[in-house]
Amino acid sequence: MKIAFFSSEVFPYAKTGGLGDVAGALPLALSRAGNEVKVFMPWYKNISPDRDLGSYGLSSLPGGAEIIFIKNDGFFQRDYLYNTPEGDYPDNLERFSFYCRKSLEIIKETEFNPDILHCNDWQSALVPVYFKALYKDEQGFGNTRTVLTIHNLAFQGYFPKEKFLLLGLPSEFLRHLEIYGQLNLLKAGIIISDAVNTVSPTYSRQIQTKEFGCGLEDILRRNRHKLEGILNAIDYNIWNPETDRFIYTNYNSGNLEAKVENKLAYQKEMGLAEDKNCLLLGMVSRLSEQKGIEVLIPALESVLPEVQVAILGLGDKKYHEALSVLAQRYPGSFSLHLKFDEGIAHKIYSASDVFLLPSRFEPCGLSQMISFKYAVLPLVNPTGGLADTVFDCLKNQKSGNGFVMDDYSAESLTKKIKEAEEFFQQRDSWAEVMKRVAELSFSWDDTSQKYLEMYKRLW
Repeated sequence: MKIAFFSSEVFPYAKTGGLGDVAGALPLALSRAGNEVKVFMPWYKNISPDRDLGSYGLSSLPGGAEIIFIKNDGFFQRDYLYNTPEGDYPDNLERFSFYCRKSLEIIKETEFNPDILHCNDWQSALVPVYFKALYKDEQGFGNTRTVLTIHNLAFQGYFPKEKFLLLGLPSEFLRHLEIYGQLNLLKAGIIISDAVNTVSPTYSRQIQTKEFGCGLEDILRRNRHKLEGILNAIDYNIWNPETDRFIYTNYNSGNLEAKVENKLAYQKEMGLAEDKNCLLLGMVSRLSEQKGIEVLIPALESVLPEVQVAILGLGDKKYHEALSVLAQRYPGSFSLHLKFDEGIAHKIYSASDVFLLPSRFEPCGLSQMISFKYAVLPLVNPTGGLADTVFDCLKNQKSGNGFVMDDYSAESLTKKIKEAEEFFQQRDSWAEVMKRVAELSFSWDDTSQKYLEMYKRLW
């Protein structure tokens, strides 16, 4: 198949979260499966394509897929992708509508003739809108189908209704974009795309409810006939303790005793008490309400210094301040890194015994899949993809692979941390679960087949 893939961020060129990871891995897996894939993304500051072709640049992702960078210096040569610390760029509608329409123009000019236009989140949700309004009858587009993947429904692309005229769309398309007196790009993409998917089966069901629907639950229910959940995966070329260049000592499921060396080395480097028998809780995350930081902080106050904690991330100022207070109070037990650092992230995975994912909601989650590979047991709130992948080993030691909170509360999280600490002291049982989780696989080669099945159902 010929697949045009649209994403506002693609690892390793630009990344703010899981979207970048998915867009850097799924096109490669589709390419390995024998498909011709072209990826379209904005030409941001500090990206240097192999070739400058005037209105766009051209490179290849390692592994085969071609990546085309959409050029507009006024829109994309900025220090941030979507916003500054003060707030969103006021011209984001103009920026990403240009990106969507220009991408389709390049497809037309190069006569790519795609079978599938696969867009991701609100930044590229206008691709199927422009396609239906302006391109579907053009030569080379006659059999093209459109797909929209929702990575996080909380971000929808809301803009003032008065800006509709800037989009260059026929007036009848306003009804697809308008909701609550504003323009909503994601809404239009949901309505117009031939297929819609989210990044886990549970999340695809949750977003049809008022609690998780973010105001679009009615739209999603009306379109549930074309909505499904496909669980994300991870790139084992990046996340693999056997080959990881960032960690202290490499290891695999057959050599898990070497994992302890990573724990002791991390404790030493970061000033924690060097004690392999003290449970080390790790977390690499945005520090936001979605990620459960509001329940994490009181839970940590209840369990420190009986356990150790390592947290890496950036987010809301109030959470920075509250976590900093705890880190200063317990310097031998709490290692806090208020930044993003790829090397430290890998070290935390390799050193941790338990990985904290107390998210209030989580479309998929990649951290639990990464932690499995590093023989770390995730502790989760059972929502979205976390509910699809993590099962409590205290309830079923033969098949469980982590710890699951009873409800979303500080009390439940505290209780589960204490239960995990007790189980950690049962060395043989813990080692058995460690080996099992380290052998789990969440490969993009497997997941890409599910996307191909979705594409083929559109024909």
